[in-house]
Amino acid sequence: MNQQLAAFGISPQTGFLPETPPLHSLPAAFAAWEEVAQRLPKYLLSDEFRRLVEDLPAFPIGELRSEAEHERAMVLLSYLGHAYVWCGPKAADRIPAVLAVPWHAVATQLGRPPMLSYASYCLHNYSRLVSSRDLEAGNVALVQSFLGGVDEEWFVVIHVDIEMKAAAALRELLPAQEAAGTGDIRRLRQSLEAIAASLDAMNTTMERMPEWCDPYIYYHRVRPYIHGWNSHPDLPEGVVYEGVEAYGGKPQRFRGETGAQSGIVPALDAFLGVEHAQDVLRDYLMEMRRYMPPGHRRFVETIEAGASVREFVEGRPELREAYDHCVAGVHRFRAKHLEYAATYIFKQAQTDSKNPHAVGTGGTPFMPYLKKHRDETEGHLLAAH
Repeated sequence: MNQQLAAFGISPQTGFLPETPPLHSLPAAFAAWEEVAQRLPKYLLSDEFRRLVEDLPAFPIGELRSEAEHERAMVLLSYLGHAYVWCGPKAADRIPAVLAVPWHAVATQLGRPPMLSYASYCLHNYSRLVSSRDLEAGNVALVQSFLGGVDEEWFVVIHVDIEMKAAAALRELLPAQEAAGTGDIRRLRQSLEAIAASLDAMNTTMERMPEWCDPYIYYHRVRPYIHGWNSHPDLPEGVVYEGVEAYGGKPQRFRGETGAQSGIVPALDAFLGVEHAQDVLRDYLMEMRRYMPPGHRRFVETIEAGASVREFVEGRPELREAYDHCVAGVHRFRAKHLEYAATYIFKQAQTDSKNPHAVGTGGTPFMPYLKKHRDETEGHLLAAH
């Protein structure tokens, strides 16, 4: 099983999170860039930030050796890129070549667009405070931030904790499908029970978001920096990545960072056979796979192509309760996410003339469709049929 998961860049212990904690910094050759990144909260209070970036020395991309160094470089470049675009009263519609060229090169190497995606915002952006303790909220800190502060920190920490709790479910998906394919009822029940327990833990963590992340602070201080430039009114044409030959000087439009770029819910939907009728959110969620690490994307696709657990369970009443516990866990997760979308974004947006009502960081209207997807999930409970 470990080898199966490793092929997708997944750990049985940490799930989509890297098993070895992410690097805090790059080697000495990158010192000038690290200095700006590590003092980013200070520099963003200055009107000199864009000039500081423009004056940086060439990014020594040839000095990157390991995958971990490439991921740290992607975190650094993505944070500086978004900070460059969104700092100040007016968004920048061009990213200077000194930043755009290495950002595009590292992103291409990692198989993701040159944007701050969930992989760089969360998966490769944490540290464990006490190495002997579990990786969970209260023992997690961010490596990189924009403005800093408890609200920004906690928002991402909760996501890291959820990812950690999801590991126990992710490692069961392939064995459970195999059990369904071979008719191993006992093994499948064990997997379903483990997945349901993992979802319970994920939901308990999710419900802790308001402890240290205030909706007003999130909307006005945290969220602006993670916007993309696909459907944002301040950047209707997108952003030019200067010096990137592949783009030919034309503006590029990419989605912003969002938890929809995590593979957890897509993998669980695929495993449980939860399907959503055609709508703009379903199209958007499929588009978000482009922003996932390629291995995680392949994992979701592999689960989608695997044996149908739902069909197997439908003919075996003794498994229905265990299966429904899993579906109920995903429904609970979606319901809480909908509640937070209303509290942290929709209600805050009512007082912000610049923000299109009910538009998420990825740049798409969401409220009606989040409700629909929540209800569609509940509709997959076998007890309701």
